[in-house]
Amino acid sequence: MSPVPPKRIVFPPRAFTVAEARANGVTEKRLRARDLTTPFHGLRLRAGWEDGLPPAMVFEERCRALAQTLPPEAAFSHATAAALHRLPLPTELQNSPLHVTVPRGRRAPHRHGVVGHQATLSPGDVDSRFGFGATTPERTWCDLAAVLALAPLVAIGDRLIHRSLPRTDLARLALAVTNHGSGRGARLLARALPMLDDGSESPMESWQRVIIILAGLPTPVTNYEVFDDRGVFVARVDLAYPALKISMDYEGDHHRTDKKQWRRDIARFRRLKTIGWDAKRYTADDLTAPDEFIADLAASIRARS
Repeated sequence: MSPVPPKRIVFPPRAFTVAEARANGVTEKRLRARDLTTPFHGLRLRAGWEDGLPPAMVFEERCRALAQTLPPEAAFSHATAAALHRLPLPTELQNSPLHVTVPRGRRAPHRHGVVGHQATLSPGDVDSRFGFGATTPERTWCDLAAVLALAPLVAIGDRLIHRSLPRTDLARLALAVTNHGSGRGARLLARALPMLDDGSESPMESWQRVIIILAGLPTPVTNYEVFDDRGVFVARVDLAYPALKISMDYEGDHHRTDKKQWRRDIARFRRLKTIGWDAKRYTADDLTAPDEFIADLAASIRARS
């Protein structure tokens, strides 16, 4: 009689713990097989599970896997929560380890690829929309003040309250700042809150606006629509001083590589000049070293006042 072949093991289409596998009769040798990966210590996933998935879904699934090993009151926080909420993180934080916060008195998780935090964490600070705990948009913004500079913090705040798809509003952010008290980043939050604008449509627009305000110049209007004397629409500009007819537009690198966009930009710039606007264009280099563009803008304000 031929020997009975071993029963084929069917693994679930999700992360599972080593303890769960052992309880179902999976051997240590089988857990070390190449068709399984180890996203975190004590967890396994089928190899190739991320194939074809967008990066945001892969990231969320990694969090869902780790959540199986965390206490129920833990919450993903800081840059991890920001990524889950699709907020515009600076490049240096986009591939950071997963951040997890637990209430004070509980042991924070510490393992490869994970940064643990202990903090006061009320039920109102935790958002369960993902199927696991993550800090709310308001609490996330407050936590990020401990690790971000002013401009990127304002950019994230602008995204949170943006009028077309708000994650929260200014009143709730203000309440979160009050509840944050004197914790890390409190002074930066106090500076950032009054700078937020629900009309800003990109992190670079926000960054440019912060530089202008910190230089002591008037706060510009965001995404202003310009019309000529006959009431015909001319252009929508990133930032403007309408009374002075000064506009400012940030030109990202994609404007240069997209020929159609580049031609539209030139035509738009020309139309603004034709009706008497001082139309200014800036790039990332101008924001990294802003002295020249601030001097040029201040001169234009003086000349047109």
